[in-house]
Amino acid sequence: MLSISQATTATFSDVFIGLAFLCFIHVGSKRVSCPINGEIIGHEGDLLAFPPGAVVTLENRALRNETYRADGAYFTQDLVDAVFPRQHPRSASPGIQIIRADHQPGALLRLIRDTLSATDLPDAIRRHRLLEPLLWLQHHGVHFPAQADRQPMIRLRRLLETDLSHPWRVAEVARHFAMSEATLRRWLGGSELGFSKILQNTRLEKGLALLQTTELPVSHVAQDCGFKTQSHFSDAFRRRFGIPPRAIRVAVD
Repeated sequence: MLSISQATTATFSDVFIGLAFLCFIHVGSKRVSCPINGEIIGHEGDLLAFPPGAVVTLENRALRNETYRADGAYFTQDLVDAVFPRQHPRSASPGIQIIRADHQPGALLRLIRDTLSATDLPDAIRRHRLLEPLLWLQHHGVHFPAQADRQPMIRLRRLLETDLSHPWRVAEVARHFAMSEATLRRWLGGSELGFSKILQNTRLEKGLALLQTTELPVSHVAQDCGFKTQSHFSDAFRRRFGIPPRAIRVAVD
């Protein structure tokens, strides 16, 4: 589970979601621009479900005197595949889905928390219990794509995230996937971004997540995300998201 907080209302464009993600809103609201389902606004008590591989523009809205707060949970692809049937590879993504507070998604959050906090559970039992939230979502009409981890962008980002401080190069990544550089670029042809931009976005989006979910100093966040200095990270963060890193934790006008 991730405890997410954000002090300043801000919009983040083209954020990549690598795993199935559930966002339970507690304070404030979240506006999501989904290319499939249009604009969705979640409020206190609502649950937003993000499918793996989604690219979204979202706005976390803090209240006048309160920080935006939410809990988040990622589900690995093997759990998703155990619940949601495999469809044709070209089946459309379901997009962002929402379950309103009157359906009591808070019970789902408690179930996930209880399962993860029970340290004495055997792994097989824990896995079985983590399928229950996905079955609950399925019952309420939520769908996640099976075998999404085969998508090129998910596979690339997963590799980069193993060590964001590493000076990744196209040739090295191509070797990892046992293909030529030209083939790698064709493989990523569904993205309008070049490799260097994908790497930069991966680093900055990881930095955003660390600022929202940890108390790490900004200098440590910068280092963990592969930036040589805090100032380089702050400049790149502002260019990417329109606000300085400190605005995630301290309200600014």
